[in-house]
Amino acid sequence: MRLSDFKFKLPEELIAQFPSRFRDDARMLVLHTKTGRIEHKCVSDFAAYFNEGDLLIANDTKVFPARLYAKKEKTLANIEVFLLRELNHANRYWDVLVDPARKIRIGNKLFFDDDATIFAEVIDNTTSRGRTLRFLTDYEGDDFVQHLYEMGTTPLPKYIVRPMTEQTYEEYEKVFSDLLVDEMDEERYQTVFADKIGAVAAPASGMHFSKNLLKRLEIRGVDIQTLTSHVGLGNFKPVDVEDLTKHKVESEQITISQTVADAVDKAHENNKLICAVGTEVMRALEHVVGTNGQVKAYDGWTNKFIYPPYDFTVANAFFVNFYMPQSTQLIMVATFGGYENVMKAYKEAVKEGYRFGDYGDAMLILND
Repeated sequence: MRLSDFKFKLPEELIAQFPSRFRDDARMLVLHTKTGRIEHKCVSDFAAYFNEGDLLIANDTKVFPARLYAKKEKTLANIEVFLLRELNHANRYWDVLVDPARKIRIGNKLFFDDDATIFAEVIDNTTSRGRTLRFLTDYEGDDFVQHLYEMGTTPLPKYIVRPMTEQTYEEYEKVFSDLLVDEMDEERYQTVFADKIGAVAAPASGMHFSKNLLKRLEIRGVDIQTLTSHVGLGNFKPVDVEDLTKHKVESEQITISQTVADAVDKAHENNKLICAVGTEVMRALEHVVGTNGQVKAYDGWTNKFIYPPYDFTVANAFFVNFYMPQSTQLIMVATFGGYENVMKAYKEAVKEGYRFGDYGDAMLILND
């Protein structure tokens, strides 16, 4: 298949600027792949599709406040610095993206506060927008990282508009009148599973789960497990080649415990439902599955890109958000649910006004 096969018209007003008032309030389209049947439900109905012994696997990565703002020395130009990952804790080396990149060269210094308690020197170029910074400060060890995070903001995707217009403020106040926007983002751009810090973007599908919904799943006897997949910007890198075989995905760190591997094997043996929550979870599971269908414990990296044709061997259910046209996430979802099924479902979602993006609505795909 070609990249252009995954193009569809997405009205701008359907790109969600805010989450639903409560996590499990979002709408949920249910797609049955064997028949192509579509149901229109709510995420609060999710538990009804699961029974005792079924397995749910979510992502316990935690988003850190990766977006910072600095001033360039001498010119005082405003520079956005997006933290990607820490390269060396002792020397305070970090991989970052800078914007506008054309103004930032090796040797430049960036100041992050008026008192210059933290500043950084550019020591290398990595990509067109990528730089390696060496932070200079009197803060030691973890105190430095904590202070760095305190200066950062929630790394919302660019299609979530900030600052907001008068119209979007009015929309926000109808739902979140008791919360400041930044407070809402800090809480909701994170999942209830969040535990291991390291993601620069939220595993959005997991944001729909509330403690109440998890309790209902537990009552039904569903086994809830988590793995770690630290979502990086590579997961959202646009596909810029028509031939999907030529697209390269940047590596992301994943950790899968023996407990998760054993739970998958047990569910397979008993012919139970195994639901992957989000594309990161599905990719991690498919990275570690062996030729015999067994999942192995793993701590490392993956750059797996899943596109048609592909045979999935771990999960037989998939819980996802609605993704952008021609995105790697949409390509994976269409591979799992069947191209015709998924593109028909997306057409239906647009028609019915489902919300797209990280703060958007959800889709449950069942191979039944």
